Amino acid sequence: MHLTNSQELLKPASGQFMALSVLVALMFDLLPWNGVLLMLRPDLLALTLLYWSIREPRRLGIGVAWLMGLMMDVADGVLFGQNALAYALAVFLAIILHRRILMFTPWQQTFYAFLLLFLLQSMTFLIRLAAGAPFNGLGYFAASVTGALMWPLLTLLLQLPQKVEPKRD
Repeated sequence: MHLTNSQELLKPASGQFMALSVLVALMFDLLPWNGVLLMLRPDLLALTLLYWSIREPRRLGIGVAWLMGLMMDVADGVLFGQNALAYALAVFLAIILHRRILMFTPWQQTFYAFLLLFLLQSMTFLIRLAAGAPFNGLGYFAASVTGALMWPLLTLLLQLPQKVEPKRD
C-alpha cells in the first residue's frame, strides 16, 4: 500500500517545536516591511497558526490565536483586538475543517489556506473600514494569494522534524 503525502505517517509534533515555529513566524511578521513588499508579504504567523490548528487541533487552539493576534495588534499599532478576532475566527474554522483539509495533498490544501487567509484579511478589512480607515484597494488582499502559495512550502518545512522513517527489513 502506498501512502499519499497527506496520509504520510508523522510523529506527533513536540510542543517546543510548535512554539519555536510560532515565534519565528511572529518575528518574520515584525520585520520592517514597506511598500509593495508589505502588500505582498504573507501573514506567516497566521499561516503557522492555521497549520498547527489543522495538524494538531488539540494542542494549538483559539486561545493561542487570540493571544498572538493581540501581540500583532500592539506591534502594528492598530485597533486593539482586530487581529485577535480575525486570528481566532480563522483558527476556529481551521479546527472545524481540519479532518477534511488533511485528506488533501498540500497543493490541494492551498485552496483552503487561501479561503481562511482571505476570511482573516476580510475581517480585519471590515473592522478597519468601520473604524474609519480609508479603502486601500483590492491589492490589500494580495497577501492572501501569496500566503496560500506559500502553504505547500510551509507544510514541507514544518513536517520535516516529524517524518517517520520507514522500517527496512
